[in-house]
Parts: sequence; structure tokens; C-alpha cells
Amino acid sequence: MQKIVIASGNAGKLREFQQLLAGCGFEVLPQSEFSVSDADETGTTFVENAIIKARHACAKTGLPAIADDSGIEVDALNGRPGVYSARYSGPYANDANNNKKLLAELVNVPDEKRTARYHAVLAFMRHADDPTPILCHGVWEGFILTEARGENGFGYDPLFFVPSHNCAAAELDKAEKNRISHRGKALAELLVSLQQQ
Repeated sequence: MQKIVIASGNAGKLREFQQLLAGCGFEVLPQSEFSVSDADETGTTFVENAIIKARHACAKTGLPAIADDSGIEVDALNGRPGVYSARYSGPYANDANNNKKLLAELVNVPDEKRTARYHAVLAFMRHADDPTPILCHGVWEGFILTEARGENGFGYDPLFFVPSHNCAAAELDKAEKNRISHRGKALAELLVSLQQQ
């Protein structure tokens, strides 16, 4: 079974990867198992940051790595928070503070103008000097609610309304979220690519 390091310290992302990759012939290991620190996300795009994180994990572990860079893009905010989604509310950013800031910035925006989408870019690198990392991109369209709903998920899920299911992402069960989410779509694409290796 091939070992792959997940280049993330985010517990929610790690759970999703382990569920999504279960039974695919990979042993999924968090980078924390190798005492790998988080990489400095100095890129200005999801693609750049995903590559930075995957390369860092490969260099520190000597194993292939998958990194995800993801975030939410809100049309009324000209695409913000975008690549800064995880640290949107500043140096002490957490999910609650990020959601609070997003609601405050959209306070006078009518429902029909609250369109948004989640993006996830996955980078798979065989080694730190891999010249051709596999890149996969998933998008999940929705709207930003005016108040939080649901107890599942993480990040902006309580505010992200999924029109196809008429509920917030945080109201979906894990299996359904994994099937339709931005990360689920990107990972499905990545699995196809890995099986062709």
C-alpha cells in the first residue's frame, strides 16, 4: 500500500481526505505524524499555495504528498476572502471569527447578490523536485446565508447555502458533502489521475 502524506494540519480536511481515500489502496498519513510544520503560504493563488505545501511535505518526509489549498470566493466582495479564507479575520482567525467577519461585510447585500463558490486545488507531488505535479480543481457553487445553519462541516460551511440540496453545507451528512463538494470533485479527478500513473 502506497503511503501518501497529507500536507495539512487542518483536522477537518484530514478527516475528509481519510474518508475520501479509504479503500483506494493508499495509506493516508497526516504530516503531523512526521512533525512537519505548516508551510508558509506565500502564494497569491490556490495553485501556488497547494504546490508550496505539497513540496514542503515531500521535502520533509521523503514521501509523495497531497496538498489542498481551498477557500471561498464571494462575488459581492470581488472574490474575497479567496486565498485568505482561513486567515480572513486576522492573526487570531478561527472559523467563528471568519464567519462573523463575512456576515458583517455582507450585512446590506440582498439575497440574490450573495452568490459564492468554494474552490479546492489539490496538488500531488511524487517528490520535492517533481517537475510535473498533478493539479486538480473543484468548484462548488452556492450562496452566503444571513445566519449560520447546521452543526456539521467546518470553515464557512454553516453560511454556505447549497441550492441543489436546499440546505447549508453544515447540514449535509459527511458522505453527501464528500460526494458534491469542491474537495470531493477535485479528489475524484485526482484519483483518476493517480490510477493512470
